[in-house]
Amino acid sequence: MTGALSPPLHLATTFVHGPAGECLEWVTLALVESGLPFVVTHGAEPVGNEHWARWHDDETFKAWGLWTATVWSEECEGTNGIGTCLAEQRALTVHRDQHFYARNTLLSCTSAPIYDHEGRLAAALDVSSCRADLTEGFVNLIAVAVGDAARRIEMENFRLAFPNARFLFAPDINRGGGGLIAVDADDLVIGATRSARLALGVTRDFLKKPLPAADLLGGTSSPARDLDQAERAAVQRALARSDGNVSAAADALGISRATLHRKLRRFDLHRAH
Repeated sequence: MTGALSPPLHLATTFVHGPAGECLEWVTLALVESGLPFVVTHGAEPVGNEHWARWHDDETFKAWGLWTATVWSEECEGTNGIGTCLAEQRALTVHRDQHFYARNTLLSCTSAPIYDHEGRLAAALDVSSCRADLTEGFVNLIAVAVGDAARRIEMENFRLAFPNARFLFAPDINRGGGGLIAVDADDLVIGATRSARLALGVTRDFLKKPLPAADLLGGTSSPARDLDQAERAAVQRALARSDGNVSAAADALGISRATLHRKLRRFDLHRAH
């Protein structure tokens, strides 16, 4: 991917805004550095309402219909990368004559869906090319990049939706990435990406009531054990912050030195110093 390529590539998305757009930086920089022109568009529907491109490629993009306010829904354009991806909610490539309309058969379009923090379809990310010498290997490389960029956008939006949460990785299924789980200060699950929902069988109603993260991830526990674990962790943190000094740790915990020694024996903890 070096030197100027003609015709150019088109990078489009129907949902990129705010800090989430930074997730596309590594893709767009690769396109720019390699001389690949591109456009980024976004909107609530499969219609671009904003775009970024190298100014001298504007006319080419306009001629292709890869431009602001162009509709790429299946209803308007038949089978195509963005519209079909949104309709079927899956990553796909629509190659040349697989397009419904003859005017689009010079294009090879690779798209991936983007889901919001509640697992709802929010967008499609698409890279399109009409290079005659486009190889299967190059298409596969584009598909990997598009899929990875879509997941990055999802995860960044998810983190922004739960700014005060801690995040856990969910089990990976079908090599598609396990997604993220958001937990609050009490280790209760408050959110999950679509990938995590699929991996763990989480529904929207499921998240309406508090659920310990350990229970969701298949751990076995009891209220008494949870209390012991929380107390043990508090003692461990106090010792770490006091560099192993029992007196200082006891003061920080608001208990006597003797009480802390009993807890150390109870939890089978040993001072580092």
